Amino acid sequence: MSSISLPKVAKYMINGESTIHLPKIIIAIDGYSSCGKSTLAKALARALGYRFIDSGAMYRAVTLSMVEENIGIETLLKFDDQEMKEWLDNIHITFAVNEDTGFSEVQLNGVNVERKIRDIKISDLVSPVSALPMVRHRMVALQKSYGTKKSVVMDGRDIGTTVFPTAELKIFMTARPAVRAKRRFEELNAKGFMVTMDEVYDNINNRDYADTHRKESPLRQAEDAILLDNSDMNEQEQLQFALDAVLQVKKKLGN
Repeated sequence: MSSISLPKVAKYMINGESTIHLPKIIIAIDGYSSCGKSTLAKALARALGYRFIDSGAMYRAVTLSMVEENIGIETLLKFDDQEMKEWLDNIHITFAVNEDTGFSEVQLNGVNVERKIRDIKISDLVSPVSALPMVRHRMVALQKSYGTKKSVVMDGRDIGTTVFPTAELKIFMTARPAVRAKRRFEELNAKGFMVTMDEVYDNINNRDYADTHRKESPLRQAEDAILLDNSDMNEQEQLQFALDAVLQVKKKLGN
């Protein structure tokens, strides 16, 4: 597995605009729970003028559908193939650009559910739901469709290994568990979700275990992914790391 420490180079941002001109590529960002994948992916997409897709939001939306339809996880796990297909056929996941932020936000059957899917109750259920083969196959097919024209930054658990195994740039993110728990706790409380640090820590540990041990597309670092441990990095430093990686891709492609 690659663990590359890329050198610092000149800043690429001028008044919020990217100074990098590169061919259209796919950037896959994978990693553990609450290590800032979406934060980095959004910033990188904005810097490059790319589209950002949060694949985890898609699985959270499926999980929210289950909760809102009062289907228990035990019941869902007992669905046969036909029942699962019929249920999934009624779940329509799309993305719409938020005019205030400029980023795509997930919609479930035409309704923006970006806030609802961040509830820790959804976080507790999303791993077993996303591990179901038919759910995974349906979402992966949809995710692949977003990469047909490239110029996309997508984050998740299996983007560089399953969704886009030939992505030109793959970054695998990690951070110390205590750091991830603190970040997630502060994020949830800032959004008005009242949770305890113990709840957040347990949720992160449980999701990491479930995601790395599932049979269908488990979380793992792709062989050609760059490892980014951001335990002691701020958001600007992480963005600079990713932009440096983009520059390396540009050089490799000869542009």
